[in-house]
Amino acid sequence: MTGTWFTAKSRKILVSVLLIATIAAGGCRSKPHPEVRHNQVGWRPIGKWSGRGDTQTESFNIESTQWRIKWETKGAASPGAGSFHVVVHSAVSGRPIQDAVKQQGNGRGVAYVTEDPRLYHLVIDSAGVDWSIAVEEAVVGDVR
Repeated sequence: MTGTWFTAKSRKILVSVLLIATIAAGGCRSKPHPEVRHNQVGWRPIGKWSGRGDTQTESFNIESTQWRIKWETKGAASPGAGSFHVVVHSAVSGRPIQDAVKQQGNGRGVAYVTEDPRLYHLVIDSAGVDWSIAVEEAVVGDVR
């Protein structure tokens, strides 16, 4: 009987050890991590214009609520000479929406516009400087 008792007891111990090891190993596994996605803003080119003097751009369509005007003036005869003024207008009603840029002399910068999607145009009043502008629309997408 001693041999049978030893075998049954050994079997119970072995089963208990294996059960504990299985539970412990299952608890050590990390849970699957969900794929992390981050929204990132990019800029889609809409149009570019350049010149010297006054002009009105053709209409352009903005489909988001955020867009920007990257601008530069150069060629002023002296520091602070010359002027550059950009006004955003609704191309539907013609009304002015935002004074986007006012610059004396040479410079560069970015003006942000936050408005409803619609057709727009820009009115540029300039004297004594060469200017260039680029309109870009914000686009949001997932980055993994």
